[in-house]
Amino acid sequence: MTEADIVVVGGGIAGLAAAREVAGLGRRCVTFTGPQPGGHLLSINAVQDMPDHPDGVPGYDLCPMMLGDAMDAGVDCLTEDALGLEADGDAWIVRGSSSQVRAAGVILAPGSRLKRLDVPGEADFEGRGVSQCASCDGPMLRAKPVAVVGGGDAACQEALTLAESASEVHMLVRGSALRARPAWRARIAAEPKIRLRFGVRVAAIAGDGAVREVRLADGSALAVDAVFIFVGLDPNTGFVRDLVPLDAAGRMIVDAGLHTPRRGVFGAGDARSGSSGQAAEALADGRAAARSAQRFLGQRDWPAF
Repeated sequence: MTEADIVVVGGGIAGLAAAREVAGLGRRCVTFTGPQPGGHLLSINAVQDMPDHPDGVPGYDLCPMMLGDAMDAGVDCLTEDALGLEADGDAWIVRGSSSQVRAAGVILAPGSRLKRLDVPGEADFEGRGVSQCASCDGPMLRAKPVAVVGGGDAACQEALTLAESASEVHMLVRGSALRARPAWRARIAAEPKIRLRFGVRVAAIAGDGAVREVRLADGSALAVDAVFIFVGLDPNTGFVRDLVPLDAAGRMIVDAGLHTPRRGVFGAGDARSGSSGQAAEALADGRAAARSAQRFLGQRDWPAF
């Protein structure tokens, strides 16, 4: 079993920032990054609002850079998923698929995964027109009509990426308005290839070996060659569900110092309650959780919930 001062769970922005900060504070840190550090951010064409990157930075560049920084600082990065967390006296043990790490403190930054629609045809056409990566699949859809399901920041960003290649982009939004920030809404409004449709629900995705149409709940159908789904995030907190209190959305409940109600356990990133899901906030979370963990190691006190 590996011993550490702090073990970090998560290979996204929050987890890598936390690990780098912990090591920078002179503590031994081990992190479970998962087999693909960066997670769904690797498919983002331009991660916005990041310090030192005013014009955005591709997730597939940002995450490897942050991983390299953490490793250079002395973090021991395990490319496996954390499968369990259990108390061991005054310490904690994190179990992975082939490793176990014991530490006085744990920073949980497991991130989230993109939600699915759970409609007929979605799973059947995965990789054949159903996608969650515009930068990956958009270039193969040049001059073809596509649909984006969702109305938040991610949906807007991916719709704009698709507009660079597709003949037209239909944004299918369940609500009566986009939920995205004003800057994204303005860019959507200025893009002539994007068609907004509000108050619609996808009932099914259909085709003949590849996607050919989206069927809507009102009985109508929309002819498209691909469907990109960006309807929110589900937190990866199932492995701590019985240990750390979660809110109704499955996110970890934390205080202002990112302490959970469990002594020695911190929560950070978009898997913690109240997170906006923004990359810059995840970065700040990771660093703040590391500093809180450093104070905990020095004092061993814990706030009352």
